[in-house]
Amino acid sequence: MAAAAEKQKLLIVDDSEMNRSILADMLGDEYEIIEAENGVQAVTVIQKYGTEISLVLLDIVMPEMDGFEVLSVMNQRRWIEDIPVIMISAERRSSRVEQAYALGVTDFISRPFDAVIVHRRVVNTILLYAKQKKLVGLVEEQIYEKERQSNVMIDILSHIVESRNGESGLHVLHIHTLTELMLEHLVRMTDKYVLSRSEIALISTASALHDIGKMAIPEEILNKPGRLTDEEFAIMKTHTIHGAAMIQDSPVHQDDPLVRMVYCICRWHHERYDGRGYPDGLKGDEIPICAQIVALADVYDALTSERVYKKAFSHEKAVEMILNGECGVFNPLLMSCLKEMAGTIQEELRQTGAVRMQKQEMRHVVGEMLNHDELSASERTLMLLEHERMKYSFFASLSKEIQFEYTVSPPMVTLSAWSADQLELPEVVMDPMHDKRVLSRIEADDVSELTDVLHRATIENPRVEYDCQLLLGGEKRWMNIICQVIWSGDELQQYTGIIGKAVDISEMRVKMDTLQQMAQHDGLTGLFNRTYAKQWVKDSLKRRMESQFAMAILDLDFFKHANDHYGHLFGDRVLMYVADQLRHSIRSGDIAARIGGDEFLIFLEYSAQGADIRAIIQRIYNSIKGTYEEFPVSISMGIATTECAGSSYKELFSAADKALYAAKEAGRGRYCFYDDIREKEEEQS
Repeated sequence: MAAAAEKQKLLIVDDSEMNRSILADMLGDEYEIIEAENGVQAVTVIQKYGTEISLVLLDIVMPEMDGFEVLSVMNQRRWIEDIPVIMISAERRSSRVEQAYALGVTDFISRPFDAVIVHRRVVNTILLYAKQKKLVGLVEEQIYEKERQSNVMIDILSHIVESRNGESGLHVLHIHTLTELMLEHLVRMTDKYVLSRSEIALISTASALHDIGKMAIPEEILNKPGRLTDEEFAIMKTHTIHGAAMIQDSPVHQDDPLVRMVYCICRWHHERYDGRGYPDGLKGDEIPICAQIVALADVYDALTSERVYKKAFSHEKAVEMILNGECGVFNPLLMSCLKEMAGTIQEELRQTGAVRMQKQEMRHVVGEMLNHDELSASERTLMLLEHERMKYSFFASLSKEIQFEYTVSPPMVTLSAWSADQLELPEVVMDPMHDKRVLSRIEADDVSELTDVLHRATIENPRVEYDCQLLLGGEKRWMNIICQVIWSGDELQQYTGIIGKAVDISEMRVKMDTLQQMAQHDGLTGLFNRTYAKQWVKDSLKRRMESQFAMAILDLDFFKHANDHYGHLFGDRVLMYVADQLRHSIRSGDIAARIGGDEFLIFLEYSAQGADIRAIIQRIYNSIKGTYEEFPVSISMGIATTECAGSSYKELFSAADKALYAAKEAGRGRYCFYDDIREKEEEQS
C-alpha cells in the first residue's frame, strides 16, 4: 500500500488564537499547520524549518514583533526569496499596503475571512512559487551551462594568447579569477564603486583580453630571456595601443558593453595611480576602475609566475612588494582590498580550472531575477523606460539640438540618434578626447577652453555655457553648448561627467552681429557713431603704451546752404560723400565717426618718436575738400594731440573743439592745431 503524500507546511502568524483557529480549520485538511502567536515565534519557526514551509500567513499588528518587522528579517536573511507571504489584515490604507508589497508580500487576505477566497489565494500562491522554483531550476541549468561554455572559451583563448609569449596559459585564467575576487571584495568594502553582479561578471570576462595587443609584438621581444633595451621596452609598451585598436577596429558589436569594457582594459591596464603609467599617463580615478583592478591582478600574477626572464616569487613576497610600492603606485582602496583578501587568494586560484560560480550562488541570482513581484515590476519598468527612450529620441530630433552625455569613468560620450547622425559619429564614442573623429568636429582650443570652463563648475553652480563652432554636415556652425556637471553622491563629491546639449545659434549670431553693427554705426553714412567712437577712444588711451594719438573734429562750412538750396536729400548725399572720402583717407588702425549733423571725428595713432602728424592731417584735409556735383565742399577742422592736450577723451575733445572754433574764427576752410593755439597763449602770457 502506497504511503500517503506528506502535507505541505503552512505557518499561521497571528496574536489572535481565534483567527489562527479559523484559518487552521479552513486549511488543515490539505496542509500541515504550524502556529505562532507573535513575530518572534514566527522567526524562530522559519529558522527551524526553512524552505520546508510552503507559505506564511502573517498578521500585521502583533506584540513583541509586528508583521513588518518579520518581513524585514525575512528580507535580511533572504527567506522571502523562497517562502511566499500572504498578509492578514483589515488595513486598507494604501501606504501600509505599498509598504507590505515593497517588503515582498505576495497577496492580502482581509478579515473577516471568506473560506473560498482564503483557500483559492493560498493554493494560487503555492502553485505560483512551485512553478517559479521549477523555472529557477531550468534557468539555473542554462546559466550553469553557459558559464561552463564561457570558461571553455576562456581556456582556449588563454592558450592562444599566452602560448605565443611562452607563458603557462594560466595567466588569463588567473587574471579572470583575481579580477572577480577583487571586485567582489571592493564593493563589500566601500560604497565608492557601485558595481552590480552583472557588471562584475562583465569586467571579469573582459579581463581575459587585456593582453591581446601582444599579438602585434615581435616574438623576439616577447620571449627575450634577458632585460629589454629601452627601444625594445618602448615597442613592448605599444601592446596597450595595439590591443585597443584591435577592439576599436572590429567591424561588429562596437556598442556592446563587453566590447567597450575590453577597450578600456586593453588600453589602460598599465596606467598607474600616480600618473606614471602608459600609454596616456592617466592619474587617479581618471583610470577606469576596471583597468585599475586588472592592472593590480596582472602585477600580482606576473610576480608569482615563472617567466623566461625570472623565477616566480612566493605569494607572501609578491603581496609585500606590491604593498611596499615596489611595483608602482596603486589605488589605496585596492591596496586595502589586497591586504584583506591576501589569505584567500591562493586557495581561490587553485580552483581556477573549475566553474567558480556554484549552483547555490546561481540559485540566488536567478531567484532574485525571477521573484514574480519584482519580475512584473521590472517588465513594467522596462516598458516605461522604452517608452521614455522613444519620446526622448522623438523630441531630440524635433528640437534640432545636439544632445549628449559624457562619463569620466569609463571616458565615453553617448549621443542621441539624431545628434550622432548630424555629427556623422557613432552614438557611443569611447575615449573621445583622443578620438580623431571627434577632434575633427571641434577645434582643439575650444576643447581645452570648454574643459577649463567645466572644471570651474561647482556643486552649487553646476551649469555652464560655452559658444564655439562645430562641424555639421561639412559646414562650421556656431553652437551654444549648455552643460550640467554631474557629481558623485558620496562624501568626496567627485566630478563624474556631464549631460548637455548644443544649440545652433549661427543665424542668431548673424542677427546679433547685424544689430551690433546698427548699434555701433551711423545709419546714414555707415561710419561709427558718437557713442562707439567715444568708447573706442577711451579704450585706446588706456592701452596707450609708446604711441601718441590725435583727435580731429571737422564740420562742413556751408552745409546749411546745401540743404536750403538743393534740399535735404542732396544734403544727405553730401554727408555720404564726405564720409566716403574720410573712410578712404584714414589708415586701417584709425577711425572716423559722424558725431552729429555735419560734424565728424577722426582719431589717429602715431609714433611717439615723432611721426609727422601735420603731414597726415594735411593729406586727409586735402582729400575731403573739393566739389560734389558742383557744390563746393569746404571744411573747418580742429586737431588736438595727447602730447599737448592731455590723455583723456574729455581733454582731447575739448581741445579739438577749441581748435575747430579757432579755425572758423580765422575765416573757415582751414584746419588749426590746438598746439599752436596753446603756444600763442603762452607767448602772450
